[in-house]
Amino acid sequence: MKDKVLILNQDFSAIAVCTVQKAFLLVYLDKAEMVTKANGSFLHSVSCVFPVPSVIRLQRYVRVPYYGIALSRHNVMRRDNYSCQYCGANRNLTLDHMMPRSRGGATNWQNLVTACSRCNARKGDRTPEEAGLKLLHKPGRPSLQSFLQLHLTSQNNDWRIYLGLDK
Repeated sequence: MKDKVLILNQDFSAIAVCTVQKAFLLVYLDKAEMVTKANGSFLHSVSCVFPVPSVIRLQRYVRVPYYGIALSRHNVMRRDNYSCQYCGANRNLTLDHMMPRSRGGATNWQNLVTACSRCNARKGDRTPEEAGLKLLHKPGRPSLQSFLQLHLTSQNNDWRIYLGLDK
């Protein structure tokens, strides 16, 4: 079961995504309520059948401190949709410092992009402008909402209103 469930705080703000198993456990233990059921999916026990949750809401308000999205290789590639930011390729991906570290470039959200090994080698120890490369998207720090939207599929379109996509 690879489906994901959107977790809402008591005030209906989206705070996380979890597995169906964890969401079911939260609902079963009365720590959350089911807001939306997944279409046509059920969990079966020996004697009972339960609908699979798609969106759950916590019973108590949880204060979630905002630390931001952690800067990691995986999260940079996730932000860039696992594609090279110079040519759009999605194979042999690496991270690239737009301003090379050897020239004082920082390791931060604004300076790191996903690049295929071919574009990264072509760029070398230069800036994209010096290497004649153009960025497809300007890099920046992602928001929690944008990361939660990455889990959005056609099967969980009922999340859209809680992620601020349908008003």
